[in-house]
Amino acid sequence: MVSIGLKALPSRKHNRNLSQDSLIADESKSSHDKVGKKRNMGRKGSKKGGGFHADVSKENQSGDSSGASGKARNFSKDRKTSVSQASFVRKQVDPETVKYFSEIANVIEGTEVDLEERSVICGNALEEARGKEVELATDYIISHTMQTLLEGCSVDHLCSFLRSCAKKFSHISVDRSGSHVAETALKSLARHLEDDENHSLIEETVSALSEAIMVNPVDIMCNCYGSHVLRRLLCLCKGVPVDSPEFHSIKPSVVLAERLNLRSSQLDGHDTQQNEPFPDQLKFLISEMLDPSRADISILQVNQYGSLVLQTALKLLAGQEEELLRFIPVLLGCRMDNALEENFVEVKMAKKILRLVEENAFSHLMEVILAVAPDTLYNEIFTKIFKGSLFRISSHPSGNFVVQALVSHARTQEHMKLIYEELGFKFKNLLELGRAGVVAALIAASHRLQINEREQCCQALADAVHLTNEPSACIVPRILFLDNYFHTDDKDNWNWPNGAKMHVLGSLMLQAVFKFPSEFIQTYVASIISLEDNHVLEASKDPAGARVIEAFLNSNVSAKQKRKLVIKLRGHFGELSVLPSGSFTVEKCFNVSNMSLRETIVTELLPFQTELSKTKQGPYLLKKLDVEGFERRPDQWRSRQTSKESAYKEFYAAFGPKDTKSYQSGNFLADPRPKSQAEKLKGMRKEIDTHLSSGFSSNGTPFLAHQGRSTKPKKSRNKQSPESRGFHKDVDDNSFKSKSKERKTEKASSSTKTTNDGEIVLGEKLSTHTTEKKRRRKDGLSKSLSKKLKAGSN
Repeated sequence: MVSIGLKALPSRKHNRNLSQDSLIADESKSSHDKVGKKRNMGRKGSKKGGGFHADVSKENQSGDSSGASGKARNFSKDRKTSVSQASFVRKQVDPETVKYFSEIANVIEGTEVDLEERSVICGNALEEARGKEVELATDYIISHTMQTLLEGCSVDHLCSFLRSCAKKFSHISVDRSGSHVAETALKSLARHLEDDENHSLIEETVSALSEAIMVNPVDIMCNCYGSHVLRRLLCLCKGVPVDSPEFHSIKPSVVLAERLNLRSSQLDGHDTQQNEPFPDQLKFLISEMLDPSRADISILQVNQYGSLVLQTALKLLAGQEEELLRFIPVLLGCRMDNALEENFVEVKMAKKILRLVEENAFSHLMEVILAVAPDTLYNEIFTKIFKGSLFRISSHPSGNFVVQALVSHARTQEHMKLIYEELGFKFKNLLELGRAGVVAALIAASHRLQINEREQCCQALADAVHLTNEPSACIVPRILFLDNYFHTDDKDNWNWPNGAKMHVLGSLMLQAVFKFPSEFIQTYVASIISLEDNHVLEASKDPAGARVIEAFLNSNVSAKQKRKLVIKLRGHFGELSVLPSGSFTVEKCFNVSNMSLRETIVTELLPFQTELSKTKQGPYLLKKLDVEGFERRPDQWRSRQTSKESAYKEFYAAFGPKDTKSYQSGNFLADPRPKSQAEKLKGMRKEIDTHLSSGFSSNGTPFLAHQGRSTKPKKSRNKQSPESRGFHKDVDDNSFKSKSKERKTEKASSSTKTTNDGEIVLGEKLSTHTTEKKRRRKDGLSKSLSKKLKAGSN
């Protein structure tokens, strides 16, 4: 009978691998054994300390070293067996039941069973499991079948199964196999939430599970299997999608991107009230977990799995200030009689917390606390706990990540000034210790909050990698190879290490630096321009180095300085374009180049057209640079490029700021302006490209091009005289929706006029559309564009 189950096992789709993804991971790919390693967010011991989380000592990987942490480990070991073994002994499944579920497994996994019949079979099988739920869910082989049944049954049978085993749900949750069954059941419940008719039934089931699992919440939280189930239950009550990354498996790269302002934080301004199906159950679960009357908060603080549950709870509460003001002081271990007061952190408690942030589990918890804390609470934590101890904490393998979070989530310029007073002159020390993440976070936060020390911040980074009497040319190379430089014994004779991989955090720091105003970064500009040709090429081929090149080309330094760097890549644009990251670099080079350099770039891309068309970004690059058009008609291509530049200048004169330096720098969208406005300008620029690329007649004369003759165009439906060379297509959106080429030609003929200078302008249709829009900003219009609009309206 057992052999039948084993024979059916290879066809099961639930692969029970004994490794677990961080937070709530899919069962088909992992289990719970490695949750600690993954949730350590890459905090591996490293000789060179080269990654975002690569500067943490090995003793912190496996947990905490002594004191409270050792106590937590012993507690966790005791608790893992207390629920599943001491208070409950699992019975063996009888042979008849084993045979039945083996046959069911073979039936439901067959392709001949339709969806409706499958649901009936699954429901009947779950009825047969009544009273035996724990034994079946915790059996290694049959648990696979139970997962399949719970996925395929109706919501009525699913809720019936869970309510039947609710009192023993905690025993299932802490079992290696049963935890997967529990998570599968909760995921199935989440899928049925879309049907409003099932809401009350699911709510009743969730309430029963919540009350049962909170009888001994610490047992579940500190269990490596139960913590996953509890986090899944919390997310179900919140209505968070099953695979929502901000609450489940946050990757180190995502955290790093948020801290360096490369992407918005998932927790900033998170709408916690939207689509929350069971708010009462969520509040009940969190209240029971963080009951201040419990004496085991200190255990949860340093327990690896308990910390994960608390982090998830805090993220789910993001934006709910009242709840956070109640729970965060409890997590910090503050006295409840002071928790609701403004000054709730006592001196003795502050010293204890400073010791706790050096514990791996609590450091992760503190990072989330700093991210979600209300402004008043953040200010209290900063001034009472961390102020005056930032460098000491930054030097610690785990504590430095807390400082990164503290800096990244600084609320005001005053916070940044206080942080800079302690760390602004310690850049070199931090880099030597391998704490580049702290420096990178400080530079990014300085740019975000626009503090007055931005210039000193840039200078401090430069001083950290070179001496006053050394040439500035060495600054960029040393930051690009940060680890290589700081781990060499002979720094005075250090040279560019050919073939070495560039440092990710060094690259990110340079990208942040090139976002600063040009007057602050001239030292870096001089350094990157002075790179040798082969070094520029090597940087462009490295993913980290290519981002630095692109950041420089996007900065607001002069176009002349940018072209000095672009010239160093001449002869290599073709080979760069076929690289995954190189295609972006080629596009940036093209944008800042003059006509001569643009022709050079496109010429070098001609032999690579076939190879480019097979790459991911190649087709876009070929279209953006119009390589085919250049190959076919170079003169026409030049006319189009000239016309685009003319349109960009006039557009920027109308809608851009009064200072024209941004456009002269080669990229007027790179100037420091509100993000939403920059995105609008970028969209408008794309619209100009689209209209201009489609707005040429067969003879290739571009839009708004000046003509040498004043002859009026002939009135013809299908053909225009060579003298006029106007558009066959109107720029108005309606012309792009016309169904025939003849209608487009008629509209173009009737909507264009020729001035006495022989200049083609748009007629009443475009003028009516744009004049009212631009009339509000008439003072910003260039004389040339005003003249054309006036002529068109006449």
